[in-house]
Amino acid sequence: MNRRNDILLKIIVLLFALNSFSLFLYFTSYYSPTKPPLPRPSLRNLRTQSQYLKPWPILPSYLPWTQASTNSVDFRSCEAYFGNGFTHRVDLLSSNSSGGGGWFRCWHSDTLRSSICEGGKLRMLPEKIQMSMGGENLKEVLGRKEEDELPMFQNGAFEIHGGEGLSEEKQLVSRELLDDYVPRGEIQRHTMRDLISSIRVVGEKGFACDEWIEEPTLLVTRFEYANLFHTVTDWYNAYVSSRVTGLPNRPRLVFVDGHCMTPLEETWKALFSSIGYAKNRSGSVCFRHAVLSPLGYENALFKGLTEDINCDGASAPHLWQNPDNLKTARLSEFGEMIRAAFELPLNQHHVRKPTSGHNVLFVRREDYLAHPRHGGKVESRLTNEAEVFNSLKIWASGYQGCKINLVNGLFAHMPMKEQVQAIQDASVIIGAHGAGLTHIVSALPKTVILEIISSQFRRPHFQLISRWKGLEYHAINLSGSYANPQDVISELSRIMRSLGC
Repeated sequence: MNRRNDILLKIIVLLFALNSFSLFLYFTSYYSPTKPPLPRPSLRNLRTQSQYLKPWPILPSYLPWTQASTNSVDFRSCEAYFGNGFTHRVDLLSSNSSGGGGWFRCWHSDTLRSSICEGGKLRMLPEKIQMSMGGENLKEVLGRKEEDELPMFQNGAFEIHGGEGLSEEKQLVSRELLDDYVPRGEIQRHTMRDLISSIRVVGEKGFACDEWIEEPTLLVTRFEYANLFHTVTDWYNAYVSSRVTGLPNRPRLVFVDGHCMTPLEETWKALFSSIGYAKNRSGSVCFRHAVLSPLGYENALFKGLTEDINCDGASAPHLWQNPDNLKTARLSEFGEMIRAAFELPLNQHHVRKPTSGHNVLFVRREDYLAHPRHGGKVESRLTNEAEVFNSLKIWASGYQGCKINLVNGLFAHMPMKEQVQAIQDASVIIGAHGAGLTHIVSALPKTVILEIISSQFRRPHFQLISRWKGLEYHAINLSGSYANPQDVISELSRIMRSLGC
């Protein structure tokens, strides 16, 4: 017992050291003389800002996010896909401290063909952004078209302070540079590229602000904002952007889109210090430090659907001692970030025979109103889902082995925190292929996944996430969309026996 306590103490000390080391890197590299210096607020202002920003939690799977050199991250490594592969820095506007101007730079990933950009003294003019207001109650905007919600930027929708010596306004970036660092790719309407394209560099006289936001702020544009899988890709990019740019606290967030409110905003609010909507501002808004998050389509979670990303999940302590380009702990780190955001415990571990029994979570597909163009009906992926659930309920109640708690995962009508709690408490997660299974990013390391896949939806989303997190994964592939309940029970029985139940 004493030896076990010694090991636990060493792990806690290691985690504390890793987080402390990351903060040290931030303060030694972020304000490095080799980088454009940021405006340095007074100590008083720093204290004032930190009062309104949430601190980063201590995550068991955390590994340092360092500003690596171009040659230090392998092009096809797991870190290049899931961590800081944003190693190619391009300075689009260098700070002129004597003239009081702003600055702008991008960190490009050759692997993801995407960039995280950031700038100082950036002004947003909401009247030059054409889109709906955003943040409305869903039922108030039923029937609104998607094109009304996606932003269109007039030239000068965003401006950056060029310093006192600037005599003539100019565009921040050329089309050629955009093609190199923010390529359109297969995205027909690349809203983040369009935002950067709109930025003009203006002089002191043309730079007036109705409101200053002193705290670091993420600017995010969303597309499929009501679908959990696509929203997780946006969450992940926002998290990565915050880490790559070395933000010492969780930033504020402004949605530069006109989407209405959905239940998924609950997680946005939990993850970051605050959220707001660009068009909800009445005048010009200036950001002391803005970070532009890539589109959700531009990360490994989405690209893995069409590209072969050869990565397996591993524990952070293992990778700290044994670096491996083909292993990653980043998705586990991100899942812990979601759990920590909802103040759920991070030190839970599955044991073979829990005294309260094993939770088997059945993730259900329910009818619900998702967005203004949605009829409130979900597409059936498992035509006899209710029959399968009821059969499992009877099986669990009479199971000869250990206690099994079958949990009815009616996620469409549960607060997000309760959904994440149910995922965390599950020994086995079962469900038909659907966006709700994306919650497995928050599952504990020894959770087992059982996916029921109809012949029309043979897609690798959740097999890949399971692999990248190091979770045990099983699938039942159907010839149609009907599942024989006995086949599901047989597969689940094998899984329970493997858990010592």
